[in-house]
Amino acid sequence: MSSVQPFFSVLVVNFNAGEMLQDALNSLKKQRFKDFEVILVDNDSQVQPLGDLDLEGLSEIRVLREKANHGFARGNNLAAKHARGKWLALLNPDATADENWLAEIHKATERHPTCRVFACGQLNMDQPELLDGAGDAYFAFGIPWRGGFERPISELPNQDSHCFSPCGASAVYERQLFLEIGGYDERFFCYCEDVDLGMRLQLSDEKCVFLPDAIIHHKGSATSGRYSYFTMYHGFRNRTWTYLKNMPLSVLVLTLPGHLALMLYIYFRNMGHADLKGMRRGMWDGLKQGWAMRWQDDYKVKPSQRAVWNLIRSMAWNPVRLSQRGVHVWALPA
Repeated sequence: MSSVQPFFSVLVVNFNAGEMLQDALNSLKKQRFKDFEVILVDNDSQVQPLGDLDLEGLSEIRVLREKANHGFARGNNLAAKHARGKWLALLNPDATADENWLAEIHKATERHPTCRVFACGQLNMDQPELLDGAGDAYFAFGIPWRGGFERPISELPNQDSHCFSPCGASAVYERQLFLEIGGYDERFFCYCEDVDLGMRLQLSDEKCVFLPDAIIHHKGSATSGRYSYFTMYHGFRNRTWTYLKNMPLSVLVLTLPGHLALMLYIYFRNMGHADLKGMRRGMWDGLKQGWAMRWQDDYKVKPSQRAVWNLIRSMAWNPVRLSQRGVHVWALPA
């Protein structure tokens, strides 16, 4: 292992991704920007042993074999603590990166020297004419969505822009910032931990820049199932956790009725094709436990008035944009 600090530490957290993990690693071998290491965390996968992986071509890679499934949140926190790079670049094991992915991020760090958080363009792996996401967006009533999810690729922004937060499948954080703010909230396990961190960063006056030319191809929910009990439970619970534990009190009072109404609407909309028990239990645990989390010191941010105002401006207030899963970005300052 080289003693020279790499520019990037690429973090890959794997749980039963199987052959997709090899595809993700192969895409890293093809990167044109070479100054990076890979930290691979395996959360006690039961399919395709890591010994079968072809790691040739990745000279700087460390594999952390865990004896339990820590989830996406703790898995990335563990990887970040072992990382040596100035920047953390997350890559899901069910995603592949374009060969210029890291090169485009590197150029962006030079274009935006004060920015410490970046989001990448994500295309649907199975339907490349569709977007998988253009950063995460956040509706003011406490409902996040992946901006542009399954929208036509023509809606991908054509220039660097601000967005609410990066999707965890391809998020980029300055390592020191990630560690200082506490990383991902490990209680989330997976789903919405990236939005929760994004809100804490917003309340810390850290803005996110979306990079349309830093592209990955993402399958999404490949190991957990899009409408399974696991996905529905964690999605509903963590959505409300994020909202209740972070939203400034003045905004919370105004938006709580809307949050409850939207959660019920999403529940009824998903009836017939999603796990109802998972949704019901997720809503209940989200409300019950979210209030308690609000008053705990863990992962707590005390924002300035300016940061609260910036958070309000960064949220989406148009319900049509939410219902259409539209891209929500805005121009950088001139």
